[in-house]
Amino acid sequence: MNAYNLMFIILAVLVMCSSIATVVTKSIVRAATYLLFVLLGTAGLYFLLGYTFLGSVQIMVYAGGIIVLYVFSILLTSGRQEELSSSRRFKTISALLLSVIGCGVVGAIFWLHGFGNKILQAPSEADTPSMTQIGENMLSGGRGGYLLPFEAVSVLLLACIVAGLLIARKR
Repeated sequence: MNAYNLMFIILAVLVMCSSIATVVTKSIVRAATYLLFVLLGTAGLYFLLGYTFLGSVQIMVYAGGIIVLYVFSILLTSGRQEELSSSRRFKTISALLLSVIGCGVVGAIFWLHGFGNKILQAPSEADTPSMTQIGENMLSGGRGGYLLPFEAVSVLLLACIVAGLLIARKR
């Protein structure tokens, strides 16, 4: 078993366990947190496959934007339903353990892909597309174009903004 297989197994177990926890938990805030772990694990799988742009977009758009929007709307629409428990020590230790495991996974991905070496080296001219090529690829509707997903994400974000405004206006 090499390091790639080990990282895949770790990320797959993280995604599967977090997915199950998302569905099973009774607290909606915890479900959103577990969904965050699912999306971060999926981004880790993208990084492991070498799709760094897709992994970065997964983290920025979904793990960063959509989850924050979910949590904001959950907390805005419902009162505080969770009770403070006396098991703070268990929560602190488990949070610390999960943080160390997460840092280890991220560090291993950086080490496996040699991001430190790639950061120090400038890309060659043949590897870097021009701004014109990026714009044509992003907004072309033909084969290989990203116009439909771009529009779908923009409609999703617009719907989230309108829903947030409607919820806030009712209060």
